[in-house]
Amino acid sequence: MRLFAALMIVIATALPSSARESFSFASIDGGEISLDDYAGRPVLVVNTASRCGFTPQYDDLQTLHERYGPKGLLVLAVPSDDFRQELSSEQEVKDFCDTNFGLTLPMTEITHVKGKGAHPFYRWLAKSKRWEPGWNFNKVLLDGDGEVVVTYGSFLKPTAPKLTRKIEQLLAQ
Repeated sequence: MRLFAALMIVIATALPSSARESFSFASIDGGEISLDDYAGRPVLVVNTASRCGFTPQYDDLQTLHERYGPKGLLVLAVPSDDFRQELSSEQEVKDFCDTNFGLTLPMTEITHVKGKGAHPFYRWLAKSKRWEPGWNFNKVLLDGDGEVVVTYGSFLKPTAPKLTRKIEQLLAQ
Protein backbone atom coordinates (compact mmCIF):
# COMPACT_ATOMS: atom_id res chain seq x y z
CA MET A 1 0.00 0.00 0.00
CA ARG A 2 2.86 2.39 0.82
CA LEU A 3 4.41 1.69 -2.57
CA PHE A 4 1.11 2.55 -4.26
CA ALA A 5 0.77 5.80 -2.28
CA ALA A 6 4.37 6.76 -3.06
CA LEU A 7 3.82 6.01 -6.74
CA MET A 8 0.70 8.18 -6.79
CA ILE A 9 2.64 11.08 -5.22
CA VAL A 10 5.37 10.75 -7.85
CA ILE A 11 2.81 10.67 -10.66
CA ALA A 12 0.89 13.63 -9.25
CA THR A 13 3.99 15.79 -8.89
CA ALA A 14 5.18 14.86 -12.37
CA LEU A 15 1.97 16.06 -13.99
CA PRO A 16 1.65 19.73 -14.85
CA SER A 17 -0.63 21.67 -12.52
CA SER A 18 -2.58 22.84 -15.55
CA ALA A 19 -3.17 21.36 -18.96
CA ARG A 20 -3.29 24.92 -20.38
CA GLU A 21 -0.71 25.56 -23.08
CA SER A 22 1.28 28.76 -22.75
CA PHE A 23 1.70 30.93 -25.84
CA SER A 24 3.06 34.41 -26.42
CA PHE A 25 3.13 36.50 -29.56
CA ALA A 26 5.33 39.46 -30.44
CA SER A 27 3.07 42.52 -30.47
CA ILE A 28 3.00 44.77 -33.52
CA ASP A 29 3.30 47.65 -31.03
CA GLY A 30 6.37 46.17 -29.36
CA GLY A 31 6.49 43.91 -26.36
CA GLU A 32 4.60 40.68 -26.02
CA ILE A 33 1.02 39.44 -25.97
CA SER A 34 0.85 36.47 -23.63
CA LEU A 35 -2.29 34.35 -23.71
CA ASP A 36 -1.55 33.51 -20.07
CA ASP A 37 -2.55 37.09 -19.27
CA TYR A 38 -6.05 36.16 -20.48
CA ALA A 39 -6.46 32.97 -18.45
CA GLY A 40 -10.09 32.55 -17.52
CA ARG A 41 -11.20 34.65 -20.48
CA PRO A 42 -12.19 33.65 -24.02
CA VAL A 43 -9.79 34.48 -26.83
CA LEU A 44 -10.54 34.77 -30.55
CA VAL A 45 -7.39 34.38 -32.67
CA VAL A 46 -7.68 35.33 -36.35
CA ASN A 47 -4.93 35.10 -38.96
CA THR A 48 -5.23 38.19 -41.13
CA ALA A 49 -3.80 39.80 -44.27
CA SER A 50 -4.07 43.33 -45.61
CA ARG A 51 -4.46 42.47 -49.31
CA CYS A 52 -7.07 39.73 -49.01
CA GLY A 53 -10.64 39.77 -50.25
CA PHE A 54 -11.68 39.06 -46.64
CA THR A 55 -9.81 42.09 -45.26
CA PRO A 56 -13.09 44.02 -44.71
CA GLN A 57 -13.64 41.56 -41.82
CA TYR A 58 -11.33 43.84 -39.84
CA ASP A 59 -14.42 46.02 -39.31
CA ASP A 60 -16.22 43.09 -37.69
CA LEU A 61 -13.18 42.16 -35.59
CA GLN A 62 -13.08 45.73 -34.29
CA THR A 63 -16.81 45.52 -33.54
CA LEU A 64 -16.23 42.35 -31.50
CA HIS A 65 -13.33 44.03 -29.69
CA GLU A 66 -15.50 47.03 -28.77
CA ARG A 67 -18.60 45.00 -27.88
CA TYR A 68 -17.08 42.09 -25.99
CA GLY A 69 -13.60 43.29 -25.01
CA PRO A 70 -14.90 45.15 -21.93
CA LYS A 71 -16.70 41.94 -20.94
CA GLY A 72 -13.50 39.88 -21.15
CA LEU A 73 -12.97 38.74 -24.75
CA LEU A 74 -9.53 39.12 -26.32
CA VAL A 75 -9.70 39.53 -30.10
CA LEU A 76 -6.21 38.94 -31.45
CA ALA A 77 -5.32 39.64 -35.09
CA VAL A 78 -2.32 37.69 -36.39
CA PRO A 79 -1.11 39.22 -39.66
CA SER A 80 0.52 36.59 -41.86
CA ASP A 81 2.03 36.48 -45.32
CA ASP A 82 1.73 32.70 -45.60
CA PHE A 83 -0.85 33.17 -48.35
CA ARG A 84 1.17 35.97 -49.97
CA GLN A 85 -1.33 38.71 -49.23
CA GLU A 86 0.26 40.70 -46.42
CA LEU A 87 2.19 43.94 -46.64
CA SER A 88 5.97 43.79 -46.24
CA SER A 89 6.43 45.36 -42.79
CA GLU A 90 4.72 45.71 -39.44
CA GLN A 91 4.64 49.50 -39.85
CA GLU A 92 2.84 49.17 -43.19
CA VAL A 93 0.31 46.79 -41.61
CA LYS A 94 -0.26 49.15 -38.65
CA ASP A 95 -0.69 52.16 -40.94
CA PHE A 96 -3.02 50.26 -43.27
CA CYS A 97 -5.21 49.00 -40.42
CA ASP A 98 -5.32 52.37 -38.70
CA THR A 99 -6.09 54.33 -41.87
CA ASN A 100 -8.67 51.94 -43.31
CA PHE A 101 -10.27 50.39 -40.23
CA GLY A 102 -9.30 52.43 -37.16
CA LEU A 103 -8.21 49.23 -35.42
CA THR A 104 -7.54 49.35 -31.70
CA LEU A 105 -7.58 45.60 -31.10
CA PRO A 106 -4.29 43.85 -30.32
CA MET A 107 -2.23 42.66 -33.27
CA THR A 108 0.88 40.55 -33.51
CA GLU A 109 3.87 41.07 -35.71
CA ILE A 110 3.68 39.40 -39.13
CA THR A 111 3.64 35.73 -38.15
CA HIS A 112 3.80 32.35 -39.89
CA VAL A 113 0.65 30.30 -39.32
CA LYS A 114 1.41 27.23 -41.47
CA GLY A 115 4.17 24.69 -41.87
CA LYS A 116 7.40 24.09 -39.98
CA GLY A 117 8.01 27.79 -39.45
CA ALA A 118 4.57 28.36 -37.94
CA HIS A 119 4.24 30.10 -34.60
CA PRO A 120 4.09 27.58 -31.70
CA PHE A 121 0.37 28.32 -31.22
CA TYR A 122 -0.38 27.28 -34.79
CA ARG A 123 1.94 24.26 -34.57
CA TRP A 124 0.03 23.21 -31.45
CA LEU A 125 -3.27 23.56 -33.32
CA ALA A 126 -1.94 21.49 -36.23
CA LYS A 127 -0.52 18.76 -34.01
CA SER A 128 -3.07 18.47 -31.21
CA LYS A 129 -6.26 19.60 -32.97
CA ARG A 130 -5.34 18.64 -36.54
CA TRP A 131 -6.31 22.10 -37.73
CA GLU A 132 -4.43 24.82 -39.55
CA PRO A 133 -5.61 27.89 -41.42
CA GLY A 134 -6.63 27.14 -44.97
CA TRP A 135 -6.60 30.83 -45.88
CA ASN A 136 -6.60 34.27 -44.31
CA PHE A 137 -9.19 35.25 -41.72
CA ASN A 138 -9.60 31.78 -40.22
CA LYS A 139 -10.89 32.01 -36.67
CA VAL A 140 -10.01 30.02 -33.54
CA LEU A 141 -12.12 30.54 -30.41
CA LEU A 142 -10.52 29.46 -27.14
CA ASP A 143 -12.29 29.14 -23.81
CA GLY A 144 -10.92 30.48 -20.53
CA ASP A 145 -8.83 27.33 -20.09
CA GLY A 146 -7.14 27.80 -23.46
CA GLU A 147 -9.03 24.92 -25.05
CA VAL A 148 -10.30 25.20 -28.61
CA VAL A 149 -14.06 25.65 -28.60
CA VAL A 150 -14.55 26.01 -32.34
CA THR A 151 -12.73 26.97 -35.52
CA TYR A 152 -14.19 28.73 -38.52
CA GLY A 153 -12.94 29.45 -42.00
CA SER A 154 -12.67 32.70 -43.88
CA PHE A 155 -16.26 32.89 -45.07
CA LEU A 156 -17.80 33.20 -41.61
CA LYS A 157 -17.98 36.88 -40.65
CA PRO A 158 -16.69 37.58 -37.14
CA THR A 159 -20.05 39.12 -36.16
CA ALA A 160 -22.10 36.18 -37.46
CA PRO A 161 -24.57 34.91 -34.84
CA LYS A 162 -23.00 31.46 -35.09
CA LEU A 163 -19.80 32.90 -33.59
CA THR A 164 -21.22 35.63 -31.35
CA ARG A 165 -23.50 33.10 -29.61
CA LYS A 166 -20.42 31.01 -28.71
CA ILE A 167 -18.61 34.12 -27.44
CA GLU A 168 -21.61 35.14 -25.34
CA GLN A 169 -21.87 31.62 -23.87
CA LEU A 170 -18.21 31.71 -22.87
CA LEU A 171 -18.51 35.16 -21.34
CA ALA A 172 -21.54 34.03 -19.32
CA GLN A 173 -19.61 31.16 -17.70
